Amino acid sequence: MLDAKTTFSRRIVPWLALGGLVALAFIVVAPFLVPIAWAGVLAYATWPLAERIRRWCINKDTLAACLATALLALTLFLPLIWLIWLAQQELVHLYPALQAFLANPPPVPDTLRSIPWLGDWLIHQQASLIANPQGASSVIKTWLAAHTADLSTLAGGLGKSFAKMIFVVVILFFFFRDGTRIVRELRHVLERFIGAHIHDYLHAAGTTTRAVVYGILLTALVQGIVAGLGYWVAGLSSPVMFGALTMILALIPFGTPLAWGAAGLLLMLQGETGAAIGVWIWGAAIVSQLDNVLRPIFISSISPIPFLLVLFGVLGGLLAFGLVGLFIGPIVLSVVWAVWREWTAHLDEEASDNISIQNLQVTNEQIT
Repeated sequence: MLDAKTTFSRRIVPWLALGGLVALAFIVVAPFLVPIAWAGVLAYATWPLAERIRRWCINKDTLAACLATALLALTLFLPLIWLIWLAQQELVHLYPALQAFLANPPPVPDTLRSIPWLGDWLIHQQASLIANPQGASSVIKTWLAAHTADLSTLAGGLGKSFAKMIFVVVILFFFFRDGTRIVRELRHVLERFIGAHIHDYLHAAGTTTRAVVYGILLTALVQGIVAGLGYWVAGLSSPVMFGALTMILALIPFGTPLAWGAAGLLLMLQGETGAAIGVWIWGAAIVSQLDNVLRPIFISSISPIPFLLVLFGVLGGLLAFGLVGLFIGPIVLSVVWAVWREWTAHLDEEASDNISIQNLQVTNEQIT
């Protein structure tokens, strides 16, 4: 009895110590989980390019990781700086355009007048602006004064996001340099606990992850390009900036209307009513519909993942993890789905093997 208790203690104490160590490690790493997740997604999406750079560097891992990280950092930061500069330029021109719109609002188009509720509301708003152009300015100033704290919080959040991007770049370097070793050790450990089937599970999970990441990114890229062409035809002053904004918002399901809606509103403030309506029609009929067509095509071309699963993953991941959840959510659900399919396939194979063995035994019994 004493030996049994001693054996049990020797087994449970190391597991308790390991659990406590893992919990402490999680507490330490928790503030960096989001940068680690972003770095993992970026490293996985750009891994073929990193491998090509490693071959060019004749397998010098540190040099190759430096070059790949520098290239990806330039790809991330230069467009961001350029977009911030364009946005600043647009804001400089937006305020005079807003003042001109409030002072002399354009007439309501006949196409909008004919709409029962909307036409009457727009006519009433135009009459109110003409009668009291300073009233709208006062409302805007009051709103800005009341939300100064929110704007400060937003500025602080942007600063934190920039710091996280720095951490992402640093973590990327180590993923590029040691990624092969990390994956090899992870496979070895999981094989010890789960068995030889872990390689099939990881292959299915990797294929599914690649399908989700590339499907989301390629769909957003196409939507941004198509929207940018529409903005350019409509005569928007910054079609590239709004196209990039559309691409970013396209990562979120039903997010593109925020981009093409704002672009049409800006054209409306500049007095280009027809162009604004054209942008809204182009955005609703073409840009937003591309998501329903291209994303399932891109994803199913690599792995047949149900679109509803991707939709739930994107929305649930966004609510649970923030912006990085756009990728983490669908990846988690898709990996679970892939592992489930792979597991059921193995069960079917085992069932078939058992049936074959039983049939063989019956045949042998009949012969004897």
